[in-house]
Amino acid sequence: MSSIINIKYLLGTIIFLLIGCQEDDVSVGAIIAPTNIQVTADIVGSDESNPNGDGSGTVIFKANAENAIAYQFVYNGNVQSSPSGIQEYTFGNTGLSTYQVTVIAVGAGGVSSSTTVEVDVLVLYEPPIELITMLTTGSWRIKSEVQGHFGLGPVEGEEPGQFFSAPPNSKENVGMYDDRYIFGEDATFTHITNNENDDPTLNPEGTVFGRIDLIDELAGPGTGTVDGADVLNYPYSDYTGSWAISAPGGVETISLTGTSFIGYYTGGNHKYELYKYAEQPANELILRTTDGNNEFDWWFIITNKEESFQTTFNSLLWSDEFDVEGAPNSANWSYDLGTGTNGWGNGEAQTYTNDPGNVSVQGGLLRITAKAENGGYTSARIKTENLFSFTYGRVEIRARLPVGGGTWPALWMLGANFETIGWPACGEMDIMEHVGNNQNNISSALHFPENNGGNAIVKEITVPGVSTDFHAYSVDWTPEEIVFLVDNQVYHRFQNTTATPFYEKDFFLILNLAMGGNLGGAIDPAFVSSSLEVDYVRVYQ
Repeated sequence: MSSIINIKYLLGTIIFLLIGCQEDDVSVGAIIAPTNIQVTADIVGSDESNPNGDGSGTVIFKANAENAIAYQFVYNGNVQSSPSGIQEYTFGNTGLSTYQVTVIAVGAGGVSSSTTVEVDVLVLYEPPIELITMLTTGSWRIKSEVQGHFGLGPVEGEEPGQFFSAPPNSKENVGMYDDRYIFGEDATFTHITNNENDDPTLNPEGTVFGRIDLIDELAGPGTGTVDGADVLNYPYSDYTGSWAISAPGGVETISLTGTSFIGYYTGGNHKYELYKYAEQPANELILRTTDGNNEFDWWFIITNKEESFQTTFNSLLWSDEFDVEGAPNSANWSYDLGTGTNGWGNGEAQTYTNDPGNVSVQGGLLRITAKAENGGYTSARIKTENLFSFTYGRVEIRARLPVGGGTWPALWMLGANFETIGWPACGEMDIMEHVGNNQNNISSALHFPENNGGNAIVKEITVPGVSTDFHAYSVDWTPEEIVFLVDNQVYHRFQNTTATPFYEKDFFLILNLAMGGNLGGAIDPAFVSSSLEVDYVRVYQ
């Protein structure tokens, strides 16, 4: 869409020689407020016959001022920084409308001057109401669970991902899957860079994913991790810009302002074509954008529906419902006994026993109880080693967790060849870990050679009420993928390969409650006792 200043236009380029809302030209040493702000507005497609543009709604603003070192553009309440003084907007109201854009010229020491200009823009395209309704409903995400959710191909290529098409969930932990995109009805575009750290309070900090060098345009507080031509987990906080829909050449296109982006930062013009929009399923869009190097077209599949996980494992293979009072069923469980010097280490403070006061089945629940006694701590650790192990399946454990600083319950699995090849070569899958010093923060982890201990593959999620309510902690384990869930909500995915110890190997189950140690941390001096309660353990194949 194009607009034209109400003062004059000349072949689509309007020059503003305005000094509006300008501060006094006061010099204090080397600090001088910018003066003589000049703004030009190039209305795309404007000529003598069409002074308000070709109907695309696009206007390119260029600002210049004496003593200015940077510029900011303000439209619709959103501020866009532009060191170069160039900013492009695509306006979205169908018909001829007047828009106000404020240009702020920033000088040394942060002193500034500003002017507000009006442009009259003609927009001929009217987006389908169903498209606007869909875009402004809920929050959008990369549809990570499908093939081709992220890809690249030649510029102006006809098919998505001709050069590369990402397998499902193959870009876990790079700073993309936890992003959310909100298209506001007021034309605001909000990018949440980590939706997983906003509960119970909002946290704007996050990371994003992008192209090497191009991502430097974001000017974030860190550098991220370089992986070939990609930059992983580039530190970047939530932000707000603007969005509009146009249809250049008849192709519906989302235009974002400033450095706003979706999925993977590629620079360029920040326009995302909706590929075959009318042919896509409901609540799903395929986007294409050309990067700032004019090297590739980048493709994304986005959806405004959160993932609903469907397991392929539905036949019960093994379970313990803990419905027989007394000691745990000896056909299912054995014990690890003694202190950490016996092999589990981690600086833990407890001694493991098989005493009924530390481990028993009561009222349909398994209770593993940690106690402060005899100047130390006792607890229990039970396992299915040499009694039950399996390869691939779904494990679901319904449990209520202990409370207290220093408590460290874990529901996990260890490779059945542990005694032969040792740890971490055998592999370890932590279905659920919790520490009382970080109440309601649940984590899952994978330990294997080169990724173990403090370098394990870890993911966290906040789950309110873990010590007051029962929750289902699960892992879905296939040759292709390991998925961790709480109450059937996916929060951690790992792409399994033949190079990991999780491929075609048996694992057995372990349930324990540790005290203190490397993860459990400081033990509350007032701690007396607390229990890990397990309703059931079920394994499906």
